[in-house]
Amino acid sequence: MSQAVLHSYYRSSTSFRVRIALAMKGIGYRYEAHHLRHGEHREAPYLAVNPQGLVPALFWTDGTLLLQSLAIIEFLDETVPDPPLLPADPHGRARVRMLSQMIACDLHPVNNLRVLTSLRVLFGAGDDDITNWFRHWVSETFEPLERMLADSPDTGTFCHGERPGLADICLAAQVKSNQRFGVDMTPFPIIRRIADTALALPAFMEAAPENQPDAE
Repeated sequence: MSQAVLHSYYRSSTSFRVRIALAMKGIGYRYEAHHLRHGEHREAPYLAVNPQGLVPALFWTDGTLLLQSLAIIEFLDETVPDPPLLPADPHGRARVRMLSQMIACDLHPVNNLRVLTSLRVLFGAGDDDITNWFRHWVSETFEPLERMLADSPDTGTFCHGERPGLADICLAAQVKSNQRFGVDMTPFPIIRRIADTALALPAFMEAAPENQPDAE
């Protein structure tokens, strides 16, 4: 295999993260779309690729299958180190991973599509319930995240210093998802500033949901 292949869904924030990293690294790839709302990720052909039935999945140029967005991004950072997505020093790397995991491990798992769908199917949640659920869990993470960014001298134009990295990738993808649920960003001025700055960068724009081949 000479070209990477990304299995993705345009509106998946985890896929968005990986697309940003690929764009920042200048890595070309073939895009394979799987419509999550139509259940294409649960069909046999894709389950043969990823038994979890989740996106993203990345086949690297040597045929290696990579799953889970943060693992994929760190692999890309180690394989194609320029530009770096993690700081060079251990303390900086720990801080960036900490900020990233607040979003990727605490916030996103309770607000992803399969959880929201389960709330509807198993508990009869309506549109307002889903919106309130989503907004609640955003606030649960964004309130402490905002304070941590405000209190740290390491916060700069981006989450850590003056160039975008892993934490900004996670933050921007989450803020983009928030827009669909009308999340009020007024209480989070630093998060909003960082996300707006990142989302205006060429790599982030190239990777944005609305610019993907399967966008609706």
